[in-house]
Amino acid sequence: MSVQELIKQQVTGHPVVLYMKGSPKFPQCGFSANAARILNALGVTDYFSVDVLQNQEIRQGIKDYANWPTIPQLYVNGEFVGGSDIMSEMYQSGELQKLLKV
Repeated sequence: MSVQELIKQQVTGHPVVLYMKGSPKFPQCGFSANAARILNALGVTDYFSVDVLQNQEIRQGIKDYANWPTIPQLYVNGEFVGGSDIMSEMYQSGELQKLLKV
């Protein structure tokens, strides 16, 4: 299985997926911490997270998959939502709550 196939399987196999540096409990950068904090604030705790620091191929592959240069990256129902800044904007406007149905 190629990295792109693995990423597609992860993204489409779970309702909410967060590619991040570190884990939700121990984020390894401020942007990943912010993304996890937003999901937790919305009560979304059962999301699938992938620590890109554990796998260099996934770290580069996810950037290619979404054509998005930075991490974290949030996917909902197989669709790329955005990174930390976009999540913050959507959270403040209420769009993220609607998307996640919370």
